[in-house]
Amino acid sequence: MFDKILQFEQALAEFTGAPYAIMTDCCTHAIELCLRYDQVKHCKMQPYTYLSIPMTMHKLGIEYEYLDHAWQRWVGEYPILETRIWDSARRLEQDMYRPDTLTCLSFGHGKPLHIGRGGAILLDDVEAYDTMLAQRYDGRDLTITPWESQQVFRVGYHYKPTIEEAIQGLALLEGVKTNRPKPIPVDYPDLRKIKIMP
Repeated sequence: MFDKILQFEQALAEFTGAPYAIMTDCCTHAIELCLRYDQVKHCKMQPYTYLSIPMTMHKLGIEYEYLDHAWQRWVGEYPILETRIWDSARRLEQDMYRPDTLTCLSFGHGKPLHIGRGGAILLDDVEAYDTMLAQRYDGRDLTITPWESQQVFRVGYHYKPTIEEAIQGLALLEGVKTNRPKPIPVDYPDLRKIKIMP
């Protein structure tokens, strides 16, 4: 049942040069899983990004600062400083993976791999891979079926992709390999000018 998701993850890992890839239901949840895994308490980040990123920081109780010298029009990706996490929502290129990072992709509309929704984590940390792979699907070990047979669960989140999205991703990845899209410039509003209420 999960073979197509595994096939897509393997194809994505091979294309990007990452040892592992974990498909999720969106890039924001991919970033959240990484923040949770690394138990991030504080970070510095780009103020020109999508609103879901500071919302996630609030949700997890992470203290964050916006960079004063931010790139107003970053291209394709940016690092979340003081972490090993990259928000690469608008980049997908061959051999793009940087060692020792947790690189998060988006497959939303207008992204290089436009499935319409979904995301992924590229990584080389096998322990993080094993943990987040189970966490993205309610803490389940997908080799155990039915799920009721599993006796011990890690705390998990319902951040799973669909099989249909993985099938579409496999087909679209072939086009990315052929067309080699350039990273997309970003022009978000300055989030330093907004206030997030609890």
